[in-house]
Amino acid sequence: MGFQTEFNSVCKFKSEQELYELLEYGRGKMLKDGLRVFPTGQKVIAYTPDNRAVAIVLITACVSEINFQGREVTSVELQLIRKLTDEESRVQTALAHEMFFGEHA
Repeated sequence: MGFQTEFNSVCKFKSEQELYELLEYGRGKMLKDGLRVFPTGQKVIAYTPDNRAVAIVLITACVSEINFQGREVTSVELQLIRKLTDEESRVQTALAHEMFFGEHA
């Protein structure tokens, strides 16, 4: 057991439903497996499950716990700052692929 630190500029959704709620309502929640640290108060780029940059979000809360089933989970609450333009999305997606999501040497 131990905490894993997330990339300071990446917030990747695994669930389309969680991403939809954030984009539709301006606030959302993301559940992650494992104990992780998301820096509260920091703005980050949100990515779809297929690694496409879609928005700038503010991390408003991060709670890591061992739930009643004994699983380590982290709940992250987010606020939508704004959606990215097509050009911003294209550039951020390309950069993230090279830096985080692409093949590693």
